[in-house]
Amino acid sequence: MKPLLLIDIDGPLNPYAALAHLRPPDGYAKHLMRPTGWDYGPPLPVLLNPEHGTALRALAGRYELVWATTWKDEANVWIGPRLGLPPLPYIDWPSMHGSAPDGTYWKTRYVVEYAAGRPFAWVDDEITGQDREWVLGQGAGEALLRWIDPWIGLLPSDFAALAAWADGGPRDGPVSR
Repeated sequence: MKPLLLIDIDGPLNPYAALAHLRPPDGYAKHLMRPTGWDYGPPLPVLLNPEHGTALRALAGRYELVWATTWKDEANVWIGPRLGLPPLPYIDWPSMHGSAPDGTYWKTRYVVEYAAGRPFAWVDDEITGQDREWVLGQGAGEALLRWIDPWIGLLPSDFAALAAWADGGPRDGPVSR
C-alpha cells in the first residue's frame, strides 16, 4: 500500500501571503473564486502554479494523494481542475480551527487519525516542532511533516524531498526541512 500524501492548499499550493505583492510570483496565476462561504464582496484571489499539478501527478505513482485542507471536497471543484488533478479523497474535518492537544495545530490529530497507521507525508504552512513531537508520540513513526512557506509555496526541492521519502528515504520519525 502506498503512503498517503496529505496536501494543504492555502500556503503550499496557494502562497496566499504573496498576494501582498503587486504581481504573483513567477509561474503563478491569480484565479478569482467563490467557494462556499465566499458569497458576498469581491471573489477570493487564489494563486496557483500549473507546474504543481504536473509534479503532484508524478507523485501519484508513489503516493495516494489526499486533500488535507479546509476547502475539503471543494478542492475538487476549485483547485484540482485548475491543476489538472482528478478528484481526490479529502479529510472531512470533524471540527475546524478548534483546540488541539499539547499546543499542536488543530489539523494534526485528525491527520494522524486519517492515516490510521499508514505512512504519510503532509505538506502544510502551519506545521511546527510541536506537531512533529506529538505525531512521534502517537507512534506514527513513518511520517514526513513538511512545513511550506506561505510566501513561496511548494518548491521543486519539496517535490524532490517527497519523492525521495516515498522511495525509502529516512523514516525514523516525523521529519521536515
